[in-house]
Amino acid sequence: MTPGRPARRGAVAAGGRLALLVAASLLLGCGRAVDGVPTAAPPSGRPTSAAELERLVVGEVPSGLPRLPDDEVHPPAGHKRLEDVAAYAPDPERELDVLDSYGYRFGWERFWGRESGPITGVFVDQFEQRAGAGAYAEDLARNDAELYGGMLSDDPPELPANCRLLTVDTPVPETGLTDPAAFAWCWHGVFSVSVTAVAATRDDAVQEVGAVLEEQLALLPPA
Repeated sequence: MTPGRPARRGAVAAGGRLALLVAASLLLGCGRAVDGVPTAAPPSGRPTSAAELERLVVGEVPSGLPRLPDDEVHPPAGHKRLEDVAAYAPDPERELDVLDSYGYRFGWERFWGRESGPITGVFVDQFEQRAGAGAYAEDLARNDAELYGGMLSDDPPELPANCRLLTVDTPVPETGLTDPAAFAWCWHGVFSVSVTAVAATRDDAVQEVGAVLEEQLALLPPA
């Protein structure tokens, strides 16, 4: 699986998205770049569909890594329904109930990387209410911190407000994580935004995560 994908309250699909990022790095041999330029949403521009949300997801990352086509990641990236996100969990039926209680609407995933080396993932999920987005981001951070270890910080100075940062300095082979990594989870109005970077060093990963988050949050409607 790949680093970044979710976990849930009491167990939100921990390691699902995060493990996906690791797996994506193994599927890049024929990776082709994908272009796209997102445009920031106006104050009243809250998406009403996943297609509208897609246009608000960053198209490039500061590291310059090429974007991976959604269908070259397994499971495919791109549009995420409640059922898709629930499938990352060990107990999908229970996860469906948890996500439904959060008011989960839809999401979008996107990845950047090459055949080997650094990889970056962005996960934007939209909820009915702010409380659902906040609870979801909090649960993801807590559960993935338990899975990967490392240091979890609330509102660290490197990131915007309402974010948590997990840094992993050493490999965690049992999860597929073989390089330093940084994981961030933020809530922004009705959106939960997660960014993950696997890089040569911890500092490189943190720098990538912070820069991507700044760009991504600026594209979303004001909180």
